[in-house]
Amino acid sequence: MGAGAVGGVIGARLAQRGHEVVLVARGEHLAAIQERGLSLLSSESEETLSLPATDDPTTLDIGGNDVVILAVKGQDTESALGSLAARAPCDVALVCAQNGVANERKGLRHFARVYGAVVMCPAGFLEPGTVIAYSSPITGIIDVGRYPEGSDALARELATTLTSCGFASRAREDVMRWKYRKLLQNLTNVIEALCGPEARSGPIAELAIAEGEACLEAAGVDVASAEEDRKRRGDLLKLEPIGKLTWKPSSSWQSLARHAGTIEVDELNGEIVLLGRLHGIATPVNELLQRTAHRLAHERAEPGSLTERDLLGELD
Repeated sequence: MGAGAVGGVIGARLAQRGHEVVLVARGEHLAAIQERGLSLLSSESEETLSLPATDDPTTLDIGGNDVVILAVKGQDTESALGSLAARAPCDVALVCAQNGVANERKGLRHFARVYGAVVMCPAGFLEPGTVIAYSSPITGIIDVGRYPEGSDALARELATTLTSCGFASRAREDVMRWKYRKLLQNLTNVIEALCGPEARSGPIAELAIAEGEACLEAAGVDVASAEEDRKRRGDLLKLEPIGKLTWKPSSSWQSLARHAGTIEVDELNGEIVLLGRLHGIATPVNELLQRTAHRLAHERAEPGSLTERDLLGELD
């Protein structure tokens, strides 16, 4: 559900290994999939898969033995869950393969079995009907665990299935620790979208992450360490240039490039702003990034329209 970059790549890899997959998409992307199939582009091959697709999950026959992989952007989670809950039984397994840390809690309001998935999958979606897997031969890392904690037979089965489909996957008892580590890393997504890829390692990024770390510490959140993350990633992800792009743009960059009109910033930088306000920690950098991202998305601005100097100037 949400067959864009990550959702489309996961769905395509599952279908390639013979699993029954239905895609939920919308707009021109849905029309292209329905007309000519979903094209999966990687450094190794390009394959077009004929898969059923719809924009309305209430038309699907969803049973308790099905698994729903939720891959919509965080700003679309509530509407997606509402339409899904109108059809799916409350015991269906919901896997939140999304950035941010608030989606699982929202899912638990509708469904009894909710799983968090830590997704490290360099993927792209820049034109209707086509998704890109940038890493090869391992497509990505997807670790799965029950929300709010624990593991079970389905988590282990999901990990086994994903591994057989070209991902590196483990069942985790503490999946949210790892999702909070990913949240800190995702704070720079919007910086890349606003200022270009080099800015992800610049002074604005350092300030945004420092605010994030301070807020998580003040909130008493248990976070996987940077060393744990480096060890988990190892050398599994090997990015290859595909087409005109010699780097893998973040999902926020892709949203501006597609002129989507919205951007996933409230669930990332906005989460830090929220925690800061709850625990008395100042977050001027993440507040600025959140406001600026919304403005550029609303204006349909091109990615990379600003410079780090522009943003630093507004902080002075």
